[in-house]
This record gives sequence, C-alpha cells and structure tokens, in this order.
Amino acid sequence: MTARPRFETVDADRPGPRLVTEPVRRRVESVDVLRGIVMVIMALDHTRDFFGIFGANPTNIATTTVPLFFTRFITHICAPTFFLLTGVGAGLSRASRTPAELSRYLITRGLLLIVLEATLLRSLAYQFNFDYQVTLLIVIWALGWAMIFLGLVLFLPMPVIATIGLALIAGHNAFDSVSWNNPIWSILHRPGFVIQGPHTVFVTYPLIPWIGVTAVGYVLAQVYRWEPDRRRRFLLTTGLAAIVGFVALRFINVYGDPFPWSSQPRGPVYTFLSFLNTTKYPPSLLFLLMTLGPALLILGWTDRGVPQWLRPVINYGRAPFFYFFTHFALIHLLAVIVTFGIHGTATWMFQSPTLGQYPFTPPPEWGFSLPVVYAVWVCVVAALYWPCKKVAELKATGRYPWLSYF
Repeated sequence: MTARPRFETVDADRPGPRLVTEPVRRRVESVDVLRGIVMVIMALDHTRDFFGIFGANPTNIATTTVPLFFTRFITHICAPTFFLLTGVGAGLSRASRTPAELSRYLITRGLLLIVLEATLLRSLAYQFNFDYQVTLLIVIWALGWAMIFLGLVLFLPMPVIATIGLALIAGHNAFDSVSWNNPIWSILHRPGFVIQGPHTVFVTYPLIPWIGVTAVGYVLAQVYRWEPDRRRRFLLTTGLAAIVGFVALRFINVYGDPFPWSSQPRGPVYTFLSFLNTTKYPPSLLFLLMTLGPALLILGWTDRGVPQWLRPVINYGRAPFFYFFTHFALIHLLAVIVTFGIHGTATWMFQSPTLGQYPFTPPPEWGFSLPVVYAVWVCVVAALYWPCKKVAELKATGRYPWLSYF
C-alpha cells in the first residue's frame, strides 16, 4: 500500500515534529503537554466548585475578590484549548487514517461522549445519584458534538473548513441580541432549557462556537507538516496577534462580547478585572482570543522541546477522558468524606441540586477558604498522576484499541 505520512518527535539535535513516510504516527509532545497543562488547571476550578465558599461568584465584579477572580480566570484557558487540541489531534490523525476512517472514528467517539455525559458522568461523577432530576449538558457533551461536526466536514477542502470555523468564532456574537426561548436555540447558541419539569435538562455549553474552535484546530494541525522554524514562528506570531486583537477589541468595547467592560467604583484594579471579565457561556470572540492566544504561545514555546519540569503533565494529557472522569469523582468523594466528618452524615452530597446549586446540594454553611481549595486541588492532581501514567502507557502499546476512545 502507499504509506501515509506520520509525525514523530526527533532527537535533541533536531527537535520538533518532522514529516516522515511511515503508516504510524507518534504523538507530538508539545500538544500533549499543553493538553496536560489545561487538564491540571481545570481540576482547580472543579475543586473550587465542590470546596469553595458556596454562593461566592468569582466573576461578579461587585462582590468578588482579586484572588477569587484570578482563581477562576486562569481556568478559562482550559475549555477553549481542549476543543482546539481535539481538532489538532484529529488533524494529526490524518497521517494514519483515511478520511473515511477518521470520520467514522470521530462520529463514533462523539456519540459515545454524548451518551456518557448524560448518563455515567452525570451519575457517577457529578451527582452520585441515578434520579436524573437535573441534567446539565456541559463540556463533554459539546465536545462530542464537535467531533461529530468535524467528522462530517473533514471531507471539505482545508480553506473551507478554516472559513467555517473562523466564521462561527468571529460571527456568533452578532446574534447575542436574539432572545429565542427554543430548545434548538439553546443547543446552538444560548444557554437554556431543553426539558423542564420533574426531569430538567439544561444546556450550559451551546455548540456554537465550540464546534468552530475544533474545526480551526483541525486546520491548525497542518502546521506540523511545516519546517520547524516556520511552524514556531507561525504559532508564536498567531498567539501574540490573538492577544493583541483581544486587547484592541476589548478596549473599543463595541463588538466581541455581550457585556462591555466599565469603570468600577471599587477602583482601577476592579476596572481591570471588568476588562478581563469576558463571557464563557457561550464563549465570546473576546473570550476565545484571550484564551487561545496564550495557548498558541505555549504550543510555540514547547515545540522546540518540553522542559524537564513540565514533562510529568504529559501523562495527564495522554489520558484526558480518564483524568476528566476520575478527577471529578475523586473531588466529589473527598467532599462526601469531609461532609460526613463534619455532620455525621453526607446525604446532601447525593441529592439532585437546583440549577443554582449545581453540581451538588451544599450542606449548611458549606465552603472553605481558597488556601484549602488549592491544597485539595494539589492532592487530587498528585493522586491521579500514577493512574494517568498507567493509562497513557497502556494506550501507547496499541494492544487495547478501545482505549483510544478515552
């Protein structure tokens, strides 16, 4: 057969991925390390959800504190980067799969993620119950649809895929003023209810522009066919341009986010926080420029070689779904143990929450200071290092093809 190209990481004398002609693709470490970084940071936000002071809104500029705001702010990079790298990973897979094979894989994996989000993740990680009174369709659900979308459009020419992705990212804020209380609109653009009643289903992650971010990531993977110096220049220049674009558009305060920044009575520091406080649900153009710019800079920086001190996070990046499920379950389990220790019972942790309480019903006077949140976060990440390393090693052997879905 005709060998399809693959990419491999070469030795220290010639660092970075290069194009070769063998039918198997090894992983690109700069992609894995960035994915690992965002997986580690992501756990901080979820730890805060379960252990932080209940009801404290980190993005409410009128009531937040600077440490609380930035504890939330640094985690904003996670979801956009994960969607982008999902597309990059699919684009790199073109080296070892035909378009038809890749399309089947993406659609099948996407459907699996959608089902798991609405069933096992919701029951065994988020809420610890099986009553399905409240179901939020969040990041894994949207990621599944992003894979399905990519599986359908990857047969198009790369410039067309790039145009579609960029149009969804740059143009969706033009529809911010549309107030349509319809499940279809909630699924596509604006968070809202799909089902209301004894069993509530609420969309937190509308599909647009997330599917566009994944499509752009798919096209971005083509830079790993370029000569290394050219690739690094592109990643660094594009990342810097995204950050500059964010600052310029946010300063103009006309387009790119449904909520403009404003001068704050609490002083210039909080005015600066207002400037940074862009919209995540759904992610505005400014939110994506603000988060994907640094992500591209990290890709460019680590393309020459991953620093030794960063190498441990690669294991998290190579077992993303396993890490996602287990870190949520572990954080929730720790919250159950602490609740039982304080109250002698933990029934609250197994009750279906209201939408305002999601992901759990808090016990009375529940919540801990940020130092406690950070300490629990470090313990959770450390506890999952060896399990993720083992899963990554098993996936690398190729003996368990089904693990590629996780």
